[in-house]
Amino acid sequence: MPTETVQPRPDSVGAATATVEVAGVRKRFGKVEALRGVSLEVLPGQVYGLLGPNGAGKTTLLRILLGLVRPDDGTVRVLGRPPGTPEALRRVGALIETPAFVPHLSGRTNLQVLARAKGLPDTEVDRVLEVVELHQRGNDRFTGYSLGMGQRLGVAAALLGDPKLLILDEPTNGLDPEGVASMRALVRSLGAGGTTVLFSSHQLGEVQQICDRVVVIDRGLVLADDTVTAIRDRPGSVTLDVWATPADQAARVLAEYTGQTPVEDGDADDRHLHLASAPDDVPGLIRALVAAGIDIHEVRRERQTLEGVFFALTSHDDDPTEES
Repeated sequence: MPTETVQPRPDSVGAATATVEVAGVRKRFGKVEALRGVSLEVLPGQVYGLLGPNGAGKTTLLRILLGLVRPDDGTVRVLGRPPGTPEALRRVGALIETPAFVPHLSGRTNLQVLARAKGLPDTEVDRVLEVVELHQRGNDRFTGYSLGMGQRLGVAAALLGDPKLLILDEPTNGLDPEGVASMRALVRSLGAGGTTVLFSSHQLGEVQQICDRVVVIDRGLVLADDTVTAIRDRPGSVTLDVWATPADQAARVLAEYTGQTPVEDGDADDRHLHLASAPDDVPGLIRALVAAGIDIHEVRRERQTLEGVFFALTSHDDDPTEES
C-alpha cells in the first residue's frame, strides 16, 4: 500500500519542491491493470500535458492525484501532501470529465453555491467568470449553455480560490476553434502567472503549442516524459528528403553514408529519396553527394509533429480495452 512519505530521488531535478510527485504507482481494476509503475514529476509553474489514447490510464492517474482513487502501490504527493487531504485539496482546482451543475440555476449562481461552500466571497465568482470570458452570460441558466460554455464554466469552478495546481481532464472538449484558442491562451496565462497546470488532452496540436513538458502514457505505462522539443527529436523522429540526380547514384551515396536504404517517394513529378532517420551530420552528407558528382536540387530535414511521434509510440495491432 502507498506510504505517506516520498523521498527525493537522487537523479530527479527539483524533486524536493515538485508540485506533483508520483513514483511507481500501480492500480488494478479487477483483471485490468490501469497503471503499471507510473512515475512522473511536475514542477511549480509548469504546464504539463498528459497524453494517451482511450484506456491509457490518464483519468485514473488524475483521480489518484485528487484522492478519488487509492493506488495499490507506489507513492504520491500533491503540493507536498498526501492526495485527497484537506491541506492538499484547498490548493487544488480540478475539472474531471463533464462538469455537473444545477440546470435551472444560472452559471453565476452555480458558482456562488460552490464559492460559499469554500468560504469565498461573491467577488471571487466575478473574477473567475471574467477569466473564462463568461461574465456576459453569467446570469443565463446553465440549461441554456452550449457544451463549450459548460466546459468553460467547469474551468471557472476549478479556478475558485486561485489554486496553486489546476488539474483539467480534456478541457477543450466541445469547444469551437475560437473557444479552443481562448482556452489555450487561458492555460498559457495561468502557467505564466505561476499556477501549475496538469491536463490531459487529445488535441495534440494544442498540447504542442502550450506545454512545457509532456508525458505519453499507453496501457498504464509511461512511454515518454520530456519537453515537446525533446520528444519530437527522439531517434527516428527526424527524417530527411533529398532531391538529386542521378537518383540511383545519390541512393548509393546515401546508403553508404548513413547505413540506411533510401526509399523513393513522391509522385512522378516530384520523385525524391527519403531517409526514415536523418543523420546527425547533414552537411557532411551533402559534401559526400557533391564529391560524387551528384547534382543536388533540394535537401529537406523534417521533424515529426508531436502527433506523429504520439502515434508512433502508441500504435499497436489490437485495440485497448482498459478504462481510462
